[in-house]
Amino acid sequence: MQLKEAAKKVEDGIEETLTYCDFPSEHWTRIRTNTVIERLNREIRRRTRVVGSFPDGNSALMLVCARLRHVAGTQRGNNKYMNMKRLEVALEDASIAG
Repeated sequence: MQLKEAAKKVEDGIEETLTYCDFPSEHWTRIRTNTVIERLNREIRRRTRVVGSFPDGNSALMLVCARLRHVAGTQRGNNKYMNMKRLEVALEDASIAG
């Protein structure tokens, strides 16, 4: 077993792994997951499967871009994923303190 090597990798990357802890606790779940991107990818995958095969790469790209434009232009595209006011306050406090 190579547990020493695995433990070394965990030890070396612990700071990078726990970087999200530097942000306000309200943001932790939003940083840790990417549900919005996964949902959008599923929607694009579903729509491209309906078409089946595309004549060329440009037609597939046009379908994906059209869907992205639609999402960006609707209410769903305007929703805020994180409240940045809390982060701005934390940054101001850090600049004052340091």
